[in-house]
Amino acid sequence: MFDLTTKEFFVSRDVKFIEEVFPFGSPEEVNIPVNEYVDQNIHEDFSELIFDEETEVGNLITEQLAQPEFATDPPPIQATPASAGPSPLQPKSPSDQGNGFPTSVGPSPSQPISTSGQGDGPFSILEQPKLVSLDPNDDGLPHEPEIQGAATFSPKVGVNYGTLGNNLPKPTKSVELIKSLKAGRVKLYSPDPEILTALGGTNLQVSIMVPNEIISNISTNQKMANDWIKTNLVAYPHTLIRYVLVGNEILSFMTEADKKTWHDLVPAMRKIQYALKVNGIRKVKVGTTLAMDVLESSYPPSNGTFRSDIADTVMKPMLQFLSNTKSFLFIDCYPYFAWSQSYKTISLDYALFNGGVTYKDPGSGLTYTNLLDQMLDSVHFAMKKLGYPDIRIWIAETGWPNGGDIDQIGANVYNAATYNRNLVQKLNAKPSVGTPAMPDAVLPTFVFALFNENQKGGPGTERHWGQFYPNGSTVYPIDLTGKTPVSSYPPLPKPDNNEPYKGKIWCVVASNANITQLADAVTYACGQGKGTCAAIQPKGNCYNPNSLVSHASYAFSSYFSQMKSQGGTCYFNGLAVQTAKDPSSGKCKYPSVTLP
Repeated sequence: MFDLTTKEFFVSRDVKFIEEVFPFGSPEEVNIPVNEYVDQNIHEDFSELIFDEETEVGNLITEQLAQPEFATDPPPIQATPASAGPSPLQPKSPSDQGNGFPTSVGPSPSQPISTSGQGDGPFSILEQPKLVSLDPNDDGLPHEPEIQGAATFSPKVGVNYGTLGNNLPKPTKSVELIKSLKAGRVKLYSPDPEILTALGGTNLQVSIMVPNEIISNISTNQKMANDWIKTNLVAYPHTLIRYVLVGNEILSFMTEADKKTWHDLVPAMRKIQYALKVNGIRKVKVGTTLAMDVLESSYPPSNGTFRSDIADTVMKPMLQFLSNTKSFLFIDCYPYFAWSQSYKTISLDYALFNGGVTYKDPGSGLTYTNLLDQMLDSVHFAMKKLGYPDIRIWIAETGWPNGGDIDQIGANVYNAATYNRNLVQKLNAKPSVGTPAMPDAVLPTFVFALFNENQKGGPGTERHWGQFYPNGSTVYPIDLTGKTPVSSYPPLPKPDNNEPYKGKIWCVVASNANITQLADAVTYACGQGKGTCAAIQPKGNCYNPNSLVSHASYAFSSYFSQMKSQGGTCYFNGLAVQTAKDPSSGKCKYPSVTLP
């Protein structure tokens, strides 16, 4: 039996059945005070009484008698909150830039960028479940799972596995590369069947993601949520799927349609949580990823505050859900963007964990030694203001670009290796060091990213976050367990762009461009701005040489010179590249961008 008051299991023959009270039903459906019998939060946090994230077995599923599938909403949750140098607001992360012709420079502090089933329903809490492990190494005998508290939760630094590239290794090879990093976890941006299969039988804990596009549909359709879990989680019993993230940075998108999705987000998270119960899954946390632009204030950290357009309507219900389910706030946190936008006032050493620089928060009196802690604590204080100071933070993305465009300061291999190596030393420290506002806290983290992905849109940094080149060679060696001393790595190439580039930049056709796509790109570029392509019309100064490549290079440069100030980039689906060499010839003068 299970005591709803003490939340303890016990054996008894003295059982009273109350047929009109159902723990998973709505309290309004009965005529007696439901709190006499039911903890209304039990349907969200019940699994925590049995399991913790660290038990290394397969997706434990409850063996049960067949029950009709629930296609209705779980009851609404009523819970009480637990308790009531300078960093600019950080924008959307580099994880999911689109592939269309760019009209945005990407992240900036002020502008966010936009099936086989196991089990047919949730077990009754009037019955003690029999647990069946689907792990291939399990001996098939019943075992009491070990319960581990937050104090023993391991950082297990992981990696984000993005797939926006047309030259990436097969999933089986990619999984071997992940293991070579000594990663403990991996986050996927879609539940790719081939990747999930390749991850089967490994000890890697896996996070999968519900696409942004179906959040609204799932928010009102429990059966759709149930089916999604069946298809993308239950079907992979030998893969250690431990986290389901509902959408990616959805609160950073600002169209009216996006804003409707904001308010569908938490209902969708509840549907997914309930779908896990319906499918008998007891070991999976539900969350969503947020960018730092969910804050309207982040400096000083003690002034961290969620944006007024989401604080009460979205963030508070979300934090309530995360608190009830003992889940995490998943945040994408990139000191690179904060530093690159304010490099004159933020020390590079402060951003790279190199020491020698401190900042004291005048509000809290806390002293900071690195920019990441400062940014994370601004999120902590924002949660505290809404009454949830104890929700654990998970760094869903962080990293440093190993390359970029000419005008992107500090994006180089030296800084990327320095940041990530120092990061994993901090995260794996024993005892855990946490942050000034969250001392001793374990900060589980996914480093961004596994590969340099050549099909990501936006500025050059978007395609240069990987630990590996697409051919499988390392950009720089790193051990994500932190056991390899930083001093033991081979020398890194010295950086040459830690100061901003000064001079002219042109945008021309890339040497490896797909010529068959150039015509459409020229049409797009010429349709933007004013007189963008006048010079390549017949009798224009740049009409000759009359070739598609020549005309495209002029069109790209002209577009870039006019549109960069409005967010335009030199990318064009990989067809264009920046150059500091003037392509002008004779009377044909290519427009350029001049950096002071």
